[in-house]
Amino acid sequence: MTSLNWWREALQIYSRKPVVVIAFLGFAAGLPFLLVFSTLTAWLRDVGVERTAIGFFAWVGITYSVKVFWAPVVDRLSLPLLGRYLGQRRSWIVLGQLGIAAGLLLMSTLNPQQSLWLIALAALLVAFSSSTQDVALDAFRIESAEETLQGAMSAAYIFGYRLALLVAGAGALYIAEWGNWSLAYFCMAMLMGIGVLSVLWADEPAHQTRAERDASEAEMVDAVMGRPMHLAQRPRWQRWLLGAVICPLLEFFQRNGRFALLMLAFIALFRLSDITMGVMANPFYLDLGYSKAEIASVAKIFGFFMTIFGSALCGVLVVRFGIMRPLLLGAVMVAATNLLFAALAVAGSTGTPSLNWLALVISADNLSGGIASTAFVAYLSSLANRHYTATQYALFSSLMTLPGKFISGFSGWVVDGFGYSEFFTLAAILGLPAIVLVLVLMRHQRLRTV
Repeated sequence: MTSLNWWREALQIYSRKPVVVIAFLGFAAGLPFLLVFSTLTAWLRDVGVERTAIGFFAWVGITYSVKVFWAPVVDRLSLPLLGRYLGQRRSWIVLGQLGIAAGLLLMSTLNPQQSLWLIALAALLVAFSSSTQDVALDAFRIESAEETLQGAMSAAYIFGYRLALLVAGAGALYIAEWGNWSLAYFCMAMLMGIGVLSVLWADEPAHQTRAERDASEAEMVDAVMGRPMHLAQRPRWQRWLLGAVICPLLEFFQRNGRFALLMLAFIALFRLSDITMGVMANPFYLDLGYSKAEIASVAKIFGFFMTIFGSALCGVLVVRFGIMRPLLLGAVMVAATNLLFAALAVAGSTGTPSLNWLALVISADNLSGGIASTAFVAYLSSLANRHYTATQYALFSSLMTLPGKFISGFSGWVVDGFGYSEFFTLAAILGLPAIVLVLVLMRHQRLRTV
């Protein structure tokens, strides 16, 4: 097979139905994120809210990082009506989408200068509903395709997700520039209908039967305890606790041994750098003197195409070279591009830099983000056992964002106290542990295959 034919066949995987479906569902997953993150911070800064208060709004995003606590419910509990017609995964996805739409509609009716606390509560509803949707959607994505398709599924998901970020970022900024912020959030709420239609088109993935699940969990618990537990004879709450909460953790640690702790540490640190800097990105652009329309045109639209290019490229690289090398490439690029933001901050200290400066920095940042995100999602997907996808992947994705979300809450304080250049340099340094841990994981993988 020639190299050209190989690339042509590799790209054809993006036309398969599970891959196309997950692109649309990725849009539904990505739409609410910026609306409680950087787009919200732009709204707050635009109406005069202090940067220190804006920084604390990053803690709303911690909801995404603690979803592991209700993931077992999403994994096991069947919704009374929706579950009967849509199935376990799709019913929870729709429920989350309806909560997102309701929260965005509420935000569209509020004024931050008069109701800042209500804005925070509405944003919390959006974040909670969005993270609940993510739990079911991540399980749906992993269960809907075989392992060889997970790189393409990851790239398609990132494509839809990033397209939604473009709409919720540039689209919302354009609407706010030409109309107002309330109209922008109302339009975003309406767009959640795309997610509902996508769920109706999608096929519910196959699951274990209850009998098969109970048998495997009883065997797993017996192996750990060293004696029969007779799960069927235990109270219902004990069976649920063991099966929904304990068994997913037992399975992960049994499969990976003590090295599982290092894997979890890597997951917690990989996105520390980009999450930390993300909350201050739009306030940074505004403080440099760029208009909302310029930010939308360069930082959102131009950056979107660079992200999609990086994501699609990484999806093919994963097929060709495996996950670990693209993962290392992404980790190095994410840390390095924060230094470009620091340089942009220095250039901005003498006046508003040119749009070419902004385009260069945004290009590098989004290209690296597309590669890193796609490789990382594929890596996390490879770690999850298909019998516990919702709970295990929720654990991984919670760890993925929790340190960054917590630290980013102090981002406004760092900028006010030291400046943007120092802040972005610190964000770059925070990316170094991820690079080291990728190298350790690559070495461990080589030793296991010898």
